[in-house]
Amino acid sequence: MKIVFVLLSVALAFTLSAGAQTMTSTAKSTSTAASTPAASTSKTATTKKRGPVFRANKGQIKEAQTMLKTKGLYMGESTGTLDAGTRTSIKSFQKDNGLKQTGTLNRATLEKMGITLTDSQKAIPASPSSLASSDARSAASTSKPRGPIFRATKDQITEAQRMLKTGNMYSGDATGKLDEPTRAGLKKYQEANALKVTGTLNQVTLEKMGIALTDKQKETAAGQK
Repeated sequence: MKIVFVLLSVALAFTLSAGAQTMTSTAKSTSTAASTPAASTSKTATTKKRGPVFRANKGQIKEAQTMLKTKGLYMGESTGTLDAGTRTSIKSFQKDNGLKQTGTLNRATLEKMGITLTDSQKAIPASPSSLASSDARSAASTSKPRGPIFRATKDQITEAQRMLKTGNMYSGDATGKLDEPTRAGLKKYQEANALKVTGTLNQVTLEKMGIALTDKQKETAAGQK
């Protein structure tokens, strides 16, 4: 009888031990399975890299400054530096052309300006965020296209410089170049004569100075009315 009791006790102890080991193994397996996806997700999020950044080079900035200057949006020199004045003029251009006003020379802006991209820049797609909202693009596309740009000739600039010098508004030489000192003198003249202060030799300023317009300028002025 004692032998039977001992055997039953041993069998019960063995059964309990095996059950405990099975539960421990199942718990470990469940814990490992639960932690694996989280670790994988974390690793994926950490290793995800940002794409290449689009940057305009110095030559493209100079070309943009020259183009903006001809449109009357920029008054500085073509230095190739993306300074505050250049960024402001770029925003004006972007506003007129249905682009988001970032003040940066992104791909969409360079392409709108007709400036050639480098091979490495072509590999970077234009960011959707560089485009303005659909309403803004629609308004820009339906707005009246800009006509020919009014430009003063070298002789007219020379004559204006002499006149400004006589009026003590300009101290430089009559070079025929619309440089910064000349623009500063024009601003003084325009302010003194109740004209819009632009620093440019536009039609109104030339006429106020008594400087004759060319036939081409007269055609341009007539087309802008």
